[in-house]
Amino acid sequence: MTAGPKHASSQPWLHQKGEVTQEFGAVKQFPIGLSHDTRKYSCQRLNQVLADTQILYGLYKKHHWAMRGATFYQLHLLLDKHAGEQLELVDTIAERAQTLGGVAVGDSRHVAEITSIPRPPDGVEAVPAMLARLLKAHETILTDARDAAARTSEMGDDGTNDLLVSQVIRTGELHAWFLAEHLVDTPLVRA
Repeated sequence: MTAGPKHASSQPWLHQKGEVTQEFGAVKQFPIGLSHDTRKYSCQRLNQVLADTQILYGLYKKHHWAMRGATFYQLHLLLDKHAGEQLELVDTIAERAQTLGGVAVGDSRHVAEITSIPRPPDGVEAVPAMLARLLKAHETILTDARDAAARTSEMGDDGTNDLLVSQVIRTGELHAWFLAEHLVDTPLVRA
């Protein structure tokens, strides 16, 4: 058995700073059978979807807290459920970018710089406006994800294509359907 350092301490090393070991946008070489250019392109596209998905998650939580009216309870629960599913996507997309040797966008200030989704008002909007805002964000992500899926497939990145199609697009379509059905003006009971 070896003893630890002569002057070991349980004091944490606070205020650490280090140099950046990998710049955002750079990809390191990983032996996964994809070219550097393919992995770099896929990471760029994934980071755009990732930034937008993080913003969508935030919108879901904002609107979940701000729900009003007769459908408050149902929408409050639905938006929270969708937020949780978007948060799962955030982690999955980020891990794919890292798997390709890239750096996933994670800092909320950086996300705000690269997102395509417009910033909502700081206050509370009417419920239909909040739902319409969520639908527009979904449409933005779905349009980008479809284009990225097609292009990454052409480049042979089946893993990124599969993630975009089977998780991002399918989840987004389902969420958009549920939201859109809440904007239909249909009476509860017909006479």
